[in-house]
Parts: sequence; C-alpha cells; structure tokens
Amino acid sequence: MNILVTGSNGQLGNCIRRVVENESCRPFAVEDKYIFTVVSDLDITDAAAVAEMVRERDIDVIVNCAAYTNVDKAETDAGFAETLNATAVRNLADALKERGGTLIHISTDYVFGGALGNTPYTEEEPPSPTGVYGVTKLHGEQQVLESGVSFIILRTAWLYSEFGKNFVKTMLGLTSTRPCLNVVFDQVGTPTYAGDLALAIVGIVSKRLLKGYEGIYHYSNEGVCSWYDFTKMIASLSGSDGCDIRPCHSSEFPSPVVRPSYSVLDKTKFKNTFGFTIPFWLDSLKVCISNLK
Repeated sequence: MNILVTGSNGQLGNCIRRVVENESCRPFAVEDKYIFTVVSDLDITDAAAVAEMVRERDIDVIVNCAAYTNVDKAETDAGFAETLNATAVRNLADALKERGGTLIHISTDYVFGGALGNTPYTEEEPPSPTGVYGVTKLHGEQQVLESGVSFIILRTAWLYSEFGKNFVKTMLGLTSTRPCLNVVFDQVGTPTYAGDLALAIVGIVSKRLLKGYEGIYHYSNEGVCSWYDFTKMIASLSGSDGCDIRPCHSSEFPSPVVRPSYSVLDKTKFKNTFGFTIPFWLDSLKVCISNLK
C-alpha cells in the first residue's frame, strides 16, 4: 500500500519516519511505501492539490499529522486554525473516499476541555471544548464523520518527543539553567511519547487493522500525573538536581484559554480492539531523555 503522511516535519511525523526507516524501532516488518510530505510538498488546504496527490500517487492510507496546535495563538487566529484543523481534514477525507482509502486522523484531549471530573474520558463522552483549538479539532473530527470516508481517529494528549518544540525539551532547558521553577500541579493528564504513538500507527497499517476497525479511539501512555510531577521526573532523569521545582496553581499563569484540569484518556477500547500494549509514561520518558542525551 501507499501511505501518505502529512505534517511529517512535526513530532509525530518525524517519529513515524523513524519507525518506518529503522527496523530496530519496531517488532514487525514494514512492506508499504510511505510518502512523507510537508506544506511545500502538499498544501492540504488546497482541495484540488490533495485530490491530485492522492490520485497520482495511488494513495491508500493518509496519516494526518498536520494541525494548528498553538493553543493560545488560536484564540486570535481562529480562521486559519479552522482551515487547517477542519477544512483541510475534509479535503483529505473527500480525496480518500474517492479511492476507497482510509484516513488515520490525529485529534486531541482538548475536545473535552470543559468537562469536570476525575474519571478517564471514554470515546462516548460528549465533547466539551473550551477554546478555539479544541473547537476546531472537534470540527475536524466531525468533517471526517460526515465525509463517509473509512477512518480511524486517534485522540492523544501531552505529546512530546526528541523532535521540535515540546514540554520535555523546554523543561530540560529551564531546569538545567534556573535555580528555581514554578510548575502547575492542578492540571492532570498523561504525557504521551510520540514514538509510542508512531509505533502504534505504523503497526495498525502494517497489520491491516483498517477496514472493519473504523472508529474513534483514545491513545496516550498509561498512568496519570500533573505538570509538576512530570517536570520533577524530567529534572531527575536528566540530572538537573540543582533546580528547586515548586508546585503552583494554574491561575498564576494567566492564559486566554481555560485548559483542562483533568484530561486523562481511557485507552480500553484501543487496547481491546488492536491488541497493543501501551507503555507507562515514566518508562517512555526515560527512553526519550536517554535518546536526547
């Protein structure tokens, strides 16, 4: 099969490339042809260009890693966020439907931003986004469902990796250069190593767990922690013992967006359907920091 990966210069796209190109990163064979694109190769907001790419390259599966992910900036850039997170997604879905292909689309825990509670979210939980980012990502999901294309939507959370800008790399820098640091403790979720999600996606494609497996699924690493807990472990694993990391309230960091106070995703459906084991967040953090060292 021919697999098109959009947004391949981002965290997840880079991790998918690594899994595909490095046999040591996976316990299964990859016999498909992967085509990695960035915006200069393919502007997914251009419906005609998407249709042409899918037709000319005989694309069977699209893994859509492209997204507008700047949560704060989206509040003042709602038009482009909607274009990239929803309209462009419909372009991919419509082009694939013509070929009878499958769209694997990456979504987010932010579709649940307004819900309160301390029970992990299942896929059946009604969405309740609080900001433009979450709203536009929800619109993207809705575009996929309305298109009639064969699809797998994977909602994930707190994504980090060795690539690009992310919380782990930011905290590695701050905890190694500052004597003290305040980090919020009243926002709880699960860090997700993009390398693990990439392995799961390539596994789904390689094992042909596509047609007959359509639906919305949740994927993050196992376990729960706060941003404070996460930072403490980042500092400990990297040897930044000289930084005094202090817990603080999220109200001490004003933001145009109300971020989820509890955004743990229930992965039961994913594990039961695909049969994959999901690593504990701390184990995966150790892998990432080791690679960065």
